[in-house]
Amino acid sequence: MNQLIHETSPYLLQHAHNPVHWYAWGNEAFEKAKAEQKPVLVSIGYSACHWCHVMERESFEDAAVAAYMNEHFINIKVDREERPDVDHLYMDAVQAMTGSGGWPLNVFTLPDGKPFYGGTYFPPKRAFNRASWLEVLESVQKAYTERKHVMDAQAENLVAYLNNANAIGTKPTSNEPSWDKADMQKIADAILQQADTTWVGFGKSPKFPQTYTIQYLLRHHHYTKHEPSLQQALLSLDKMMQGGIYDQVGGGFARYSTDTEWLAPHFEKMLYDNALLLGVLAEAYQVTQAARYKRCMEQTVDFLERELLANNYVFNSALDADSEGVEGKFYTWQLSEIEAVLGADAAQYAAMFDITAAGNWEHTNIPWLQQSLEQWATEKNLAVNELYTWVDACHEKLLAARTKRIRPLTDDKQLLSWNALMVTALCKVYMALGEPRYLQLAEQVMHGIEVAFTVRDNKHWWHTHKNGIAKIDAFLDDYAYLVQAYLYLQEATGKNNYLENVKVLIYLVVENFSDEQQKFFYFSRPQPDLAVRKKEVYDGATPSGNAIMAWNLYRAGTLLGNTEWVERSEAMQQHLYYTILRYPTSFGAWAQLLQLILVGQIEIVLLGNLSKLYLERLLARYIPNRLVQTGGTNETSLYPLLSQKIISPSNECTMYVCRQQTCSAPVYALTELYQIIQA
Repeated sequence: MNQLIHETSPYLLQHAHNPVHWYAWGNEAFEKAKAEQKPVLVSIGYSACHWCHVMERESFEDAAVAAYMNEHFINIKVDREERPDVDHLYMDAVQAMTGSGGWPLNVFTLPDGKPFYGGTYFPPKRAFNRASWLEVLESVQKAYTERKHVMDAQAENLVAYLNNANAIGTKPTSNEPSWDKADMQKIADAILQQADTTWVGFGKSPKFPQTYTIQYLLRHHHYTKHEPSLQQALLSLDKMMQGGIYDQVGGGFARYSTDTEWLAPHFEKMLYDNALLLGVLAEAYQVTQAARYKRCMEQTVDFLERELLANNYVFNSALDADSEGVEGKFYTWQLSEIEAVLGADAAQYAAMFDITAAGNWEHTNIPWLQQSLEQWATEKNLAVNELYTWVDACHEKLLAARTKRIRPLTDDKQLLSWNALMVTALCKVYMALGEPRYLQLAEQVMHGIEVAFTVRDNKHWWHTHKNGIAKIDAFLDDYAYLVQAYLYLQEATGKNNYLENVKVLIYLVVENFSDEQQKFFYFSRPQPDLAVRKKEVYDGATPSGNAIMAWNLYRAGTLLGNTEWVERSEAMQQHLYYTILRYPTSFGAWAQLLQLILVGQIEIVLLGNLSKLYLERLLARYIPNRLVQTGGTNETSLYPLLSQKIISPSNECTMYVCRQQTCSAPVYALTELYQIIQA
């Protein structure tokens, strides 16, 4: 047993019985390193990471390797999801040194935490053109002992480089941007240049969903009627839904696909991926009204409720890729298993989902569709609804059989940021489908968040929670996604009290995270234990916290009448303008905000006794640049958009459309409202 036995992170607890004398991130380990004048190994991963498990089995459980590590290094284990600030710093360092990154991430630092060497996975024996882990350890120990002055200089130079790189893109340029609607097409063209036109999606393997890029294209088509944007966006979603990256049997998406065809994923299922995909599926359904998107949303939410929602109405983080030490074993099938479960239906199911005796992946089968169910129905001369019903019945039987298997481990730590993304996703699903249970779940999860992650004054929030224990100061992403979730709840429910939470949180972020120019935001509060205080502006697996805060400031500034927030949002956008145009797939959230600014925000006000009924109908319509506020007779003096608006006593709902602080005359029917919006 090592020091990790006292932690709550499932990833750290997985390593608590390694023979390596692991420490958690903290002063104790670094003070020991200083006292013993030893270099520090910071090893970073997460519980659902397949190659993290592999390196643990191969090296960290090896007694001889562990003995060498314990003698020559102070060893720290970090859960990247629990400490994203630590992960960001050292990932940037390794990418600067090697040109690539990933997990497990293994970084060697001075006793003060400044990095001087690192890499990702290292095998137990020299292979894949990589040195063995023991060879790396021996080389680092020798260099640190014999050429410590070189390691010191290397660390100082690397920290200086990281500090300089931290400012790139967030400083004003000498050329003042001149925004123009033509920029929207430039961004779309740049995105489509990276598109896979055969299996769709973007780039080659490994392929990630890139939800914000797909959303940009959906919205671009809405504003410009650019058909290639719509085609690429919808086909990308369709291929993912048909692929092995989507769990055909149980619902929900895996992290990414290891191939170009979307067949073979790394099988870990992350809360944030499913939240982000639900959001873009909701928009695709609003655009098309296609049943396949509705069905996928319903199945995905069912999976999340069934397998990740905890008793406190907060979602757990992830499901592991491995079970019984084998990647994907829980999710894959032999043909004989399909035949045993489905009987007479097995042959048609196997033909449809590419199940063979030889297997379609590593001698087993990942269920996937090489063509859509709609195409199958046409070929077989079946009604699509009949085929859906038949497939769902097959999957119900297969799911029941699968539940008898040994399950992958659940990462049951709960993260504020990812749960806030889920609240936003549930609001968007409710808006698209109009089914109250999704909005009810969104409010229940928000209440669970408030109970789990706050202290009494609601001015301090925690990043992680497990078993009644909340800890680690919330980061920018936590606050940004939380503000966004409150804004979506305000719009979806028509309850303006959510705006009071928005106001408190934005002031908190501005006060504690602002940079020196008062434009962008740091990822964390000031922290003495990190060599560099990061500013993240590009999208990673989740959208940039700065981009979401810029969106929040733009929306909340309008709703709460704070022009400084709107101006700050536009200034942030202005600083990154040229970067967004060049690299839109890495700045998808920013590209959407630029899109909103260029087309103009449409502010819609609903007042009256039946305004909530009208709200539900309005939200179902695809108007991505809308901002909706609903109010009662007692609220017209409380919020700028509601002020000086007359409520007609003889009509069910009085509606206004406003653009750039100018409002239309009141209308009383949604058809009239839509005519004004489209004018």
